[in-house]
Amino acid sequence: MTTPVAVIVDAAAYAQAVEDAVKASAAYYAGGTSVLDDDAYDRLVRGIAAWEADHPDEVLPDSPTGKVAGGAAEGDVPHTVAMLSLDNVFSPEEFTAWTASLARRIGHEAERFSVEPKLDGLAIAARYTRGRLTRLITRGDGTAGEDVSHAIGTVEGLPRELVEPVTVEVRGEVLMTTDQFEHANEVRAAHGGQPFANPRNAAAGTLRAKDRAYTVPMTFFGYGLLPLPDTDAALTARLGESAHSALMTQAAELGVNTTARTAVPGVTAETAEQVLARVEEIAALRAELPFGIDGIVIKADLAADQRAAGSGSRAPRWAIAYKLPAVEKITRLLEVEWNVGRTGIIAPRAVLEPVEIDGSTITYATLHNPADITRRDLRLGDHVMVHRAGDVIPRIEAPVAHLRTGDEQAIVFPEVCPRCGAGIDTSEQRWRCENGRNCHLVAALSYAAGRDQLDIEGLGHTRVIQLVEAGLVADLADLFTLTRDQLLDLERMGETSTDNLLTAISAAKGQPLSRVLCALGVRGTGRSMSRRIARYFATMDNIRAADAEAMQRVEGIGTEKAPSIVAELSDLAPLIDKLAAAGVNMTEPGATPQGTAAGDADSGGETAEPMGGPLAGMTVVVTGAMTGALEKLSRNQMNELIERAGGRASSSVSKKTTLVVAGEGAGSKRAKAETLGIRLGTPDEFATLVADFID
Repeated sequence: MTTPVAVIVDAAAYAQAVEDAVKASAAYYAGGTSVLDDDAYDRLVRGIAAWEADHPDEVLPDSPTGKVAGGAAEGDVPHTVAMLSLDNVFSPEEFTAWTASLARRIGHEAERFSVEPKLDGLAIAARYTRGRLTRLITRGDGTAGEDVSHAIGTVEGLPRELVEPVTVEVRGEVLMTTDQFEHANEVRAAHGGQPFANPRNAAAGTLRAKDRAYTVPMTFFGYGLLPLPDTDAALTARLGESAHSALMTQAAELGVNTTARTAVPGVTAETAEQVLARVEEIAALRAELPFGIDGIVIKADLAADQRAAGSGSRAPRWAIAYKLPAVEKITRLLEVEWNVGRTGIIAPRAVLEPVEIDGSTITYATLHNPADITRRDLRLGDHVMVHRAGDVIPRIEAPVAHLRTGDEQAIVFPEVCPRCGAGIDTSEQRWRCENGRNCHLVAALSYAAGRDQLDIEGLGHTRVIQLVEAGLVADLADLFTLTRDQLLDLERMGETSTDNLLTAISAAKGQPLSRVLCALGVRGTGRSMSRRIARYFATMDNIRAADAEAMQRVEGIGTEKAPSIVAELSDLAPLIDKLAAAGVNMTEPGATPQGTAAGDADSGGETAEPMGGPLAGMTVVVTGAMTGALEKLSRNQMNELIERAGGRASSSVSKKTTLVVAGEGAGSKRAKAETLGIRLGTPDEFATLVADFID
């Protein structure tokens, strides 16, 4: 990764850069808003620092370099120990240079480092007197901060009372998790306020707010523990000599929330190589975390090394922040497109002024549904905060409302289906064309014929268009009644291609129920859910007989999704009948019915014993490229193999995961498995384990 630096060419540009940086920092620390995103601010400040290094006699007094919070924050509550910022590095080379500098300062190689995620929130100091939380103070300018004690009781992870009645100060970060942020914006919108642009700004603004008619929860993660003037002498001495990792253990024992219980707990490392390996692990897990991080904090762990290194006016010399590429940027919302999916869902998509995020140029972002647009109060021409992490589809967090000029325009919702002109069913949050699947029949049929559904080789998108335009196919079942003469009459259909296609269609009749169910494209289901439903009920008749209560017994189907699936299957009844009449298989091989109405009555809702096999009782995740005997299997076929062998296939790694099959190029899922101590296996090892179940 190259070091991000804004290029400043002369004194006038330097003065303007200083003014811009100070304004941005002041706006952020005053109310959680800013005209610049984090990446743009970092580039600007590093450009200022680079210019000042070349022109040391022309440094302006307002320059943000060398100052905590860029010199923009103030406070009237003195800190007993300076609450400093951190210097940044952006590459392994810069980090290695920092470790060399640290070694020179302390006279030897650091014996141990602590490595923790850099949480994207607001730094505060929480003071406890005899175990009771008495004061919350922001970092401010590092020497004094703002009293925000009115927020006591609204911050999860920061208990009102510690487990022991000690007098200490806990330092850490207040932030909003993804769920808390969504909730905060819903509450804020309900009270007539503009939505926050991102979780960090939401936490900063909320923590300072004193007179709101509502409160919203936030979360605290501790990263420091130190004595106060009234702390017991013995405890003061113990805290002063404790390694940072030991202090974090003690903070957790006192009842303070730390990263210890997250997927990215703080760890210790003995070498720079081990630190960099941990940096890669945390970076790989970033997209899956329920809270934002913008880097990794690395500290000399031992108290003696910290004392020897000392601190500057802005930052300690024994700690550094390894910044990760920005996952949020500000850009403009240019247009909203309304696309119709294969099931008739009408989905809005944001067209953006192109912006680079984490190495990719982003021009589109998801907008979910019309209700989401309304709730976020989005308008054409808005500056918007766009978030993208890893392979996550870019999404718009919220408009940056304070940048509005008055020229923004309301987003116009469609009154008829933008594809076929039919009416729109607006009874649910996700709008749908009243023609349903028939609105986009080509897309629905192309999906159904796909490799992971009915796997009809030779029935590609172009051929489907041809069949639909010729009037030969009006729904999925019509594929199975096609005749040789009908196909031969089509352009570019010779005898060989016709016979091959008819053979593939005939073979598709024998696909397992799970694939037939997936091919139907029931809303709220996909490949994994279709397999679970098919294995639970075993036959299509049992599935169709199930009510919402029975459907909820399938893993992953909740109270909201179950009625929708039942209603969808009811709507599809004529098509299912046509498929069955055409000879399409309606049973799941090897499955035992668990959810029939009769079975529920007889068993009191008890499920059958899980099937046997080498993976019985195991939850398996597959990641990376498969090789050897598994090389030609799609991810869906791998998941089917897992379930044939008695296991449960999952797409995400958690503490419930039993085994992760990690192939070439495995990334974040492998890293998370290693962090959680989950068993890892190679494709060859897995193939040997399930050899009897490979087709």
